[in-house]
Amino acid sequence: MGQFSVWHWLIVAAVFVLFFGAKRMPDAARGLGRSLRIFRSEVSHMQAEDADSANERSARDTAGLPASATASVDPVAHPAKKL
Repeated sequence: MGQFSVWHWLIVAAVFVLFFGAKRMPDAARGLGRSLRIFRSEVSHMQAEDADSANERSARDTAGLPASATASVDPVAHPAKKL
């Protein structure tokens, strides 16, 4: 149990052809292929953004600056001391 044999896949294919018809199957396959290409490109784009942010963090860490040093400082919240 749990494994599909060749006969199972033939029955599944026959059911798809009966439900969708032979004319709509190529269009459905083409649409699925396009969706997968878009999904892959988005995933690779997200991974590239993650790598860029990791490189930025490591560059900041190697410079010896804490993470809060790169944030902007509000002069009203932290006024400069006058001597």
